[in-house]
Amino acid sequence: MMSSDSIREALRQVCYPGFSRDIVSFGLVKEISCEAGLTTVCIEVQTRDAKVPEQIFQDCHAVLDKLPGVGSVKVVIDVKDAPAAGGHGGEQVKSAMPGVKRIIAVASGKGGVGKSTVSVNLAVALVATGAKVGLCDCDLYGPSVAHMFGIHARPLANERNQIIPLQAHGIQLMSMGFLLDDGSPVIVRGPMAHRYTQQFLLQVAWEDLDYLLLDLPPGTGDIQLTVVQTVLVDGAIIVTTPQEVALIDARKAVAMFEKVNVPILGLIENMAWFECDAGKKYHLFGEGGGVREAELLQVPLLGRIPLDVLTRERGDAGAPVALLDPAANKVAAAFHAVAARIRAAVPTA
Repeated sequence: MMSSDSIREALRQVCYPGFSRDIVSFGLVKEISCEAGLTTVCIEVQTRDAKVPEQIFQDCHAVLDKLPGVGSVKVVIDVKDAPAAGGHGGEQVKSAMPGVKRIIAVASGKGGVGKSTVSVNLAVALVATGAKVGLCDCDLYGPSVAHMFGIHARPLANERNQIIPLQAHGIQLMSMGFLLDDGSPVIVRGPMAHRYTQQFLLQVAWEDLDYLLLDLPPGTGDIQLTVVQTVLVDGAIIVTTPQEVALIDARKAVAMFEKVNVPILGLIENMAWFECDAGKKYHLFGEGGGVREAELLQVPLLGRIPLDVLTRERGDAGAPVALLDPAANKVAAAFHAVAARIRAAVPTA
């Protein structure tokens, strides 16, 4: 007869569908009972997707049935109904976060597609529409929001021991980059990453925000699932570049959010082309990949952002390109157009 600890360790091979993290580290395994000839595993899952518990059930049996001495295996899954995200069925459901009306995740399936640049400039463009905006840099291992806003200060705490977000260009900001010295690495494993992410979401004194943008790390791992299990996300924006190697991972990001019932607001094709001084466009990463992918996935194409030297220069200088007059700068105009579409898709009143 195997011990419950051995069974629990074996279940670490079972990942939550669509994610890279296992069901044990996510705390879904609630009880394990080992008796002569019978092993019972009780799992609790919060989802509206019937395929999720079905996949977990099959994967648990695939792992446990072949273990020696395990006997008969009984997998009991308790499915809790997940709360609806904002806008389903015409009913607006407010975020559970104090001081925040709407939460929007900005995600990508892979790194290097300019997701943080998009997050920063989209936040600036949303402020220009008159919205009150916050930006939470959830990329613990590669935080870049602090640099892109030119902030080198440390946040303080209020009398309730909440972190007071720093501000720049009218945006409330939180990032691991505010807590680190330049060059200091973040060395945290799954449980600590989970704790930091929850602290950034729930222990920051966000004040009267219409929108809180969450700049997520690349991939479909620990932090992404922590976010959707901690707060009600009203929608997700997927950032990709036009080439197939990026689009493959964008599909994974879309599938991940669909599994946890977060609406996909649309796709942003970043670095869509480079335009030289003579006005000729060069499609360095392929042409129209984001357009075709949005059609394939049946999600809106929110915008196409050109690759631009000034965007990089202003990002390094802490003055995002969306601060420029959209009538005079094509990249700024593209971000402002996306912001207008977001406001229409996710109203706050």
